[in-house]
Amino acid sequence: MSERDPSKDEAASRSSGILLHITSLPSEYGVGDLGPWAYRFVDFLAETGQSLWQTLPLVPTDPACGNSPYSSPSAFAGNSLMISPDMLVEDGLLASQEADSLRVPPRDRIDYAQAADIKRRAIDLALRRWRTSDLSQDYDRFCRDNTGWLETHAVFTAIKTHLGGLDWGRWPDQLRARRQSALDAVAPDVRESAERERVTQFLFYRQWARLRDHCKHRGVRVIGDVPIYVSYDSADAWGNPEIFHLDAAGRPVAVAGVPPDFFSRTGQLWGNPLYRWDVLRQTGYRWWVERLQHALAMFDVVRIDHFRGFLAYWAVPAGEETAVNGTWVEAPGADFFSRLAAHLPHLPLIAEDLGVITADVREVMESHRLPGMKVLLFAFGDDNPMQPYLPHCYDSNCVVYTGTHDNNTVRGWFDSEATAAEKQRLFRYLGARVPADRIAWELVRLAMMSVARMAVFPMQDILGLGGHSRMNLPSVADGNWGWHLTPDQIAAAPARDLLEITEIYGRKPGPPAG
Repeated sequence: MSERDPSKDEAASRSSGILLHITSLPSEYGVGDLGPWAYRFVDFLAETGQSLWQTLPLVPTDPACGNSPYSSPSAFAGNSLMISPDMLVEDGLLASQEADSLRVPPRDRIDYAQAADIKRRAIDLALRRWRTSDLSQDYDRFCRDNTGWLETHAVFTAIKTHLGGLDWGRWPDQLRARRQSALDAVAPDVRESAERERVTQFLFYRQWARLRDHCKHRGVRVIGDVPIYVSYDSADAWGNPEIFHLDAAGRPVAVAGVPPDFFSRTGQLWGNPLYRWDVLRQTGYRWWVERLQHALAMFDVVRIDHFRGFLAYWAVPAGEETAVNGTWVEAPGADFFSRLAAHLPHLPLIAEDLGVITADVREVMESHRLPGMKVLLFAFGDDNPMQPYLPHCYDSNCVVYTGTHDNNTVRGWFDSEATAAEKQRLFRYLGARVPADRIAWELVRLAMMSVARMAVFPMQDILGLGGHSRMNLPSVADGNWGWHLTPDQIAAAPARDLLEITEIYGRKPGPPAG
């Protein structure tokens, strides 16, 4: 028997793909969803040699938090805005004429209020046929399989609606404390609303499972995203108050953020409740294990946002207006990931390790072979040939991005943010001056040719779009998360060029197994 050639394994593991959130897909219902355009996008990925699709968190969003997928009332539930009326038609829960009545002309920005109204009406119509459909056995199985989070989420959502949207810290004392007598007393008032939420979650996960099957059929792996923290006003905090630093009234004692740095003199005050890692450790980190098991049942790989927070986190006393007066607190990250590895031996995780990363974070990543992130937009700020974001400095166990959802697009960065010195360093690195309309593609090429095991590009950079197509501007409350891909942009995408560059640099996968 001949010896295995390691270089062949290395080549086979090279892959590339696109970062595009579900809500940004084209849609005739106001916001991207799990319907036909999602399937067409998977086909586009497969036809251009891409084997990765990275999304942002698929959890519910809140208009009060700017519809950010990183501020959610649940770490486990799915976003009802992503439920496709077209797929409800396929399931016999909507008539074609009813779906047609909900359609609106495609736009390049999401009107979340309009989209929420459309999806609410679609779900209301579907619920009228729900009881007479043939989905009851599948629904019962879904409820049994997801009891751990589903019941808490449904009851939390129903009570919050019943109380006019109050955050749970201002609920009546007995409800806030989840006393069974209080829950029994309110049950008649919230029963129908809770059942509606259970069915909504079933519909979301049914559609997601069907889309995942299509991804597997086309050889596309899905990368999900798990924020390290959860929102205070969430089913997670209400249902598990013992694992958070809360006072006797259920309010946070300290909240999450990051300290002042070069980018912000006052730091960033996120406001999320902090974990009681001592309590979590006593349970074998059960809540976190269940959270990641749930995520890895949904996705092939999971990116964990703010990874360094597992080793040490910035704790800001509740009531502070900035993050200046916080302190660093150690967290048991090494022990946590060792315990986690016992449940998930291969740990298919990506560590978001951007910014200042300490040696203990690196040790955990290396111990568990967790790939970190490299962002090309960060590579040209210093006149340093060993700058860690420059491609020749990578090792293979990393994921390279042109930019992320928190950055400007490459074209937007080049047009309005890059200094003359940064542009000069970029041109020197490329070996030529490049016109602005080609700059995004040249960074795609740099990422593709690098040794990084995975290369991922925001769809905006594949299309060469400017700053008006940026997804998120951190620390700005309004105007984010609204970018919407149009059918014309998909049609104009450089599919042939993308396939060619993927083949040139050895990232095109073989045919999917089976």
